Amino acid sequence: MTRWPDHIAGYTTHARRGEISNAFRYGVDFVLLDPEQNAGPALFSRNRFNLFAVYDRHHGGERGNGAGVIWAIEQFRKAGLNRPFSVHLLTQPTCLGYQFNPVSFWLAQDGDALIAVIAETNNTFGDRHSYMCHLPGFAAISAADTITAVKLMHVSPFQDVEGTYRFNFLVDSDRISIRIAHENGDQGVIATLMGARKPMTSTSILAALARRPFGALRTISLIYWQALKLKLKGASYRPNPTPPEQETSACSMSANV
Repeated sequence: MTRWPDHIAGYTTHARRGEISNAFRYGVDFVLLDPEQNAGPALFSRNRFNLFAVYDRHHGGERGNGAGVIWAIEQFRKAGLNRPFSVHLLTQPTCLGYQFNPVSFWLAQDGDALIAVIAETNNTFGDRHSYMCHLPGFAAISAADTITAVKLMHVSPFQDVEGTYRFNFLVDSDRISIRIAHENGDQGVIATLMGARKPMTSTSILAALARRPFGALRTISLIYWQALKLKLKGASYRPNPTPPEQETSACSMSANV
């Protein structure tokens, strides 16, 4: 059955832990799509220029030269997911050709149950690393489940590449809620993404641009604005280290909270 992408006109929050506090909340637009379909409203396209668009080359493997859903399926299989599943991509679309995604999510589902997630993270230095998140035996993931992974890639230049990520996922038919907590002793960051799922329309795209002009360009501008605020508050800058050689790392522990 052909299904148009969902438009998540939601918001993201970030709260810095430690001796220098900083917190913000911004509106953000994500799309949730079947990466093997090209259907959508007139102002949205797959793999070609439009007001909003999603390109396969931006996701799945090497940054800027990705393989899209083929890569994601291969990663899920390598992790041991051998039963049938469907895959969806949750990501910020390009806006008039400009693209930057701090994090996108490949969602593996068995029916309506979420059973695995690849958190595809990108930094402003051109690096990418993905974290494979699942429970033992690929059991259904609920909002009460916390999946933990070792932090391996430099993201914020004001945080060390140490500590762990704690992931929480809720993917319902009508809403998305994701929480990622970076914990490194008394340092770290708590980030969330939340929003209602609604079918994408050209009207919803135009409304998004009226509220949040320039899409992903706005995102990168806000990242640099928050970095400037942290620097002015006295946060120490960490140079970008060599990124991890492996493109995907597995979760190290899972627990119910």
